[in-house]
Amino acid sequence: MASSNSKSTNETARKIFKILLTNPRIKVSWIKAHAGNIGNERADQLAKDATQHGQPYSHTKLPKPHIKGLLRKRMLEEWQTSWKNGDTGREIYNAMPSVSLRPTNWIREDVFFFSEHGPFPAYLKRFHLSDSDYCSCGGIGTPLHYATECIYTVSWHMRKPAPNFEQEWLKRVANNLVSRHKIRGIIKFISENRDLFRPH
Repeated sequence: MASSNSKSTNETARKIFKILLTNPRIKVSWIKAHAGNIGNERADQLAKDATQHGQPYSHTKLPKPHIKGLLRKRMLEEWQTSWKNGDTGREIYNAMPSVSLRPTNWIREDVFFFSEHGPFPAYLKRFHLSDSDYCSCGGIGTPLHYATECIYTVSWHMRKPAPNFEQEWLKRVANNLVSRHKIRGIIKFISENRDLFRPH
């Protein structure tokens, strides 16, 4: 089929097409394997010998899409290994353990929440930008606190996960658009009312 397509980008198929075009006496047809045809059985034997003793890909030009596919697969495998075994970005890894070439469609507020690098007292204290990691409501000011228990963000609350299910909860929230809209509401509210969340 490839060799009968005059627009094929496969170099081998193009060569076969030109040979067939200039030699109308040559006919190409399918023959069932081992049908008693001496030429067919000889071709089968040569193909088997080539797979066992031949040089793979020697003097063969692979199509660019095939090479791109192989490179993409290898790159994703290396990226996944690096992401899984890395030391940084572990908060994001907990929400998104698999790498992908598809965009996440995350906006600024999503990144703040899942990376825990946002207007949260726990984050500000960790980087010495605040004296306290407490929210003004009395709880520790983490993203999970604001998403599940802070009295000031009750309009956007989600059910609090058990401690051993926090990572699974983060994955579900990251993949649920309704939950992500709640997160965005929380982050915008905190950003616009920072004084409300500072401990008194």
